[in-house]
Amino acid sequence: MVPERLLQMREMQRQLNLRTATELLRLACERFSPRLTMATGFGPEGALLIDLAARSGLRFDIFTLDTGLFFPETYELWRTLERRYDVVIRAVRPQLTVDEQAERHGSALWARDPDLCCRLRKVLPLERALEGFDAWITGVRREQTALRSKASSMELDERFGLVKVNPLVEWTGEDVWRYVRDHHVPFNPLHERGYPSIGCFPCTTPVRPGEDPRGGRWRGREKTECGIHRENAPLTLPVIQGGER
Repeated sequence: MVPERLLQMREMQRQLNLRTATELLRLACERFSPRLTMATGFGPEGALLIDLAARSGLRFDIFTLDTGLFFPETYELWRTLERRYDVVIRAVRPQLTVDEQAERHGSALWARDPDLCCRLRKVLPLERALEGFDAWITGVRREQTALRSKASSMELDERFGLVKVNPLVEWTGEDVWRYVRDHHVPFNPLHERGYPSIGCFPCTTPVRPGEDPRGGRWRGREKTECGIHRENAPLTLPVIQGGER
C-alpha cells in the first residue's frame, strides 16, 4: 500500500506540472530572484523562454556557455535576441581557448575524446556560471532524450546544489515550433537546413530523414548529452513555496 504522504507528494507534483510555462517562470522569479539565472544554447526552446519572459515583464540573468565553437549563425542569433528583447546574454567561456586546449590536449579533442572536450568547454564553465545562484532555468523537454524523459518542471539539482526549473518539460517539438512561428520568435536558420539540434560545429551534422532529432550530435557515437543535464529528484510545491498551498 502506498503511504498517504507519498500520494500527497505525487499530487502536489502533478499540480506543479500542470502549471503553464509562464506561470512556472513567474513562480521561479517570485521565489528565487535575484538569485535566479537561465542557461541557453540558442535552441528554439531558449529563444521561446526569453520571449515568454519579455511578454510577461519578467527579468532574470541569462547566460550561454560560449565554447568558442558555435556556428556563425548561432552567434548572429545571439546578437539578434539581445537586440529584439533588450536583454544581455552573458558569455561564460572555458578557461582555455580552443588554441590553448589544442596545445595542452592535442588538436581536435572533440574527435578523440568528446566527453573530455564537453567537460572542459561546457561542464566546468557551467559549474562556475551557477555559483551564487539558488535556481536555474533550462529548456529541457521530456521528449528530447531518454535521460530527460523523467524530468520534472522543478527539480532538486543535487549536482550543482540548487533548484532546476524546466518550464517546457511537457512541451512537444510541435508545441515549441508552433509558438515560435505564431509569435515570430527569432531562431537559428540552420534549423531549416536539416539541423534540428545545434551544438558546436565540429560535433553537429544534419539529420537524415527518419533519424532522431539529436542524431546529428556526436554522430557515430552513443553520446547524446554533453554532460550538463542529469536525472534529478522532483520538488514538491511546499518545498518550492515555503509552505502549503
